[in-house]
Amino acid sequence: MPSFDIVSEINMHELTNAVDQTNREISTRFDFKGTGAEVEQAKNVLTLHADNEFQIKQIMDILRGKLVKRSIDLECLEEGKIEASGSKALQKNTLRQGIDAETAKKVSRLIKDSKLKVQTAIQGEQVRVTGKKRDDLQDVIALLRNAKVGLPLQYINFRD
Repeated sequence: MPSFDIVSEINMHELTNAVDQTNREISTRFDFKGTGAEVEQAKNVLTLHADNEFQIKQIMDILRGKLVKRSIDLECLEEGKIEASGSKALQKNTLRQGIDAETAKKVSRLIKDSKLKVQTAIQGEQVRVTGKKRDDLQDVIALLRNAKVGLPLQYINFRD
């Protein structure tokens, strides 16, 4: 029976490249000279460091542009609050990967409400969709592309 998996993943190599390009642009811009502004990447957190809130917003604009150029969906980036303390400001942005249980249920319910002849199964951080016809599976993909789920979705392991 044909099937495929619905996942939400970030290409970490492209993310690292986008962060490196952002840091390189910050280091060459005149308005950031000598400020120590930078983007720091931990496992699933991007921390922006600057002197004030305005510079954080400028760095965020640069970062968004670099992420879009590298085909990383901005929906996976959950922006935190800007914390200003004295002469420094920072912002922690969380990267969302994997489909959480609530979103998986929402996706599953959306597919079942469409009355397509497919079955869904939540498997950890992914949703498996199986059906008798390939066309039904392609209809599910089209349905989910038009739906606003709140996460960027990818469709992998399409088997016939």
